[in-house]
Amino acid sequence: MTVLWEQHCCLPLTVGADVGELARYARPGGSFVSVNVGYAPHSAELVFAILDDWRRRIAADDRLRLVSGVGDIGSDGVSVAFDLEDSGPLEGDLSRVRQYYDLGVRTLLPTYNERNAAGCGCLDATDDGLSAYGRDLVREMNAVGMVPDGSHCSVRTGLDLCEVSALPVVYSHSCMRALWDHPRNITDEQARACAATGGVVGIAGVGIFLGPNDPSMEALVRHIDYAVALVGPEHVGLATDYSFDHADLNAEMVANPSLFPECYTRWGPIRFMPPEGLLGVEAALLERGYPAEAVAGILGGNFRRVAALSWR
Repeated sequence: MTVLWEQHCCLPLTVGADVGELARYARPGGSFVSVNVGYAPHSAELVFAILDDWRRRIAADDRLRLVSGVGDIGSDGVSVAFDLEDSGPLEGDLSRVRQYYDLGVRTLLPTYNERNAAGCGCLDATDDGLSAYGRDLVREMNAVGMVPDGSHCSVRTGLDLCEVSALPVVYSHSCMRALWDHPRNITDEQARACAATGGVVGIAGVGIFLGPNDPSMEALVRHIDYAVALVGPEHVGLATDYSFDHADLNAEMVANPSLFPECYTRWGPIRFMPPEGLLGVEAALLERGYPAEAVAGILGGNFRRVAALSWR
């Protein structure tokens, strides 16, 4: 049975967060989960502290397994690696790419929604793409084995990632803008450029990215269908972007609406497809007539291929 591959989810970004929640992804045949360990506001000191704490407690939980290489991903339990949702926690020091990699970070986004030293984000009014530093960052990621990720980046930054990277680029948790015009979703041009690198677009389970706050299986499969028709089933995967502390996120949006763009707040509390929903994707695709081989790739085989090509 194919390992289910969840390319991006979010625990509360604190030391002491309940890593046992990741066991909700367990399924026969095994699962892999990449969990975010930091983004734009976080210092390197905090990210290293989170990694140290989470790694120790994951290692002590017999339902979970820390992975270093693709060969560590098992057919039982939940295998775990990490991602960074912005290059801010590097604090401008490219040597930290290797340090984070050695602690299990396997994917990194240059920017999170807004411009930083590496490039532009999807909410920026001006799109200048990757900076010179951002291009150096991608080359260092290639050398180390860390996968470049265009989610949350601007259109031009995402396209530049695909131009600069010598290894596959992914959009770990992004839906299709042609179906739902949200700035966090990607254009057909971005999806094609990603596929041309050998990469994968991971369709996200966030209601406001799938439609009018609609995290249903029907909405998720609609975006999968579109991406498959555009770039082929071998370049499509899954990443719910599930936030285990979504109640806190939604409460913060209500309390501080001025801090969040209208494209996030328009539909009220953001709804997410939970891990249990992801476990139903296989049956939904088979019922739609997808060949078993294509389903196996979308469930996990495609992201696993990228990992096998990239991780050192």
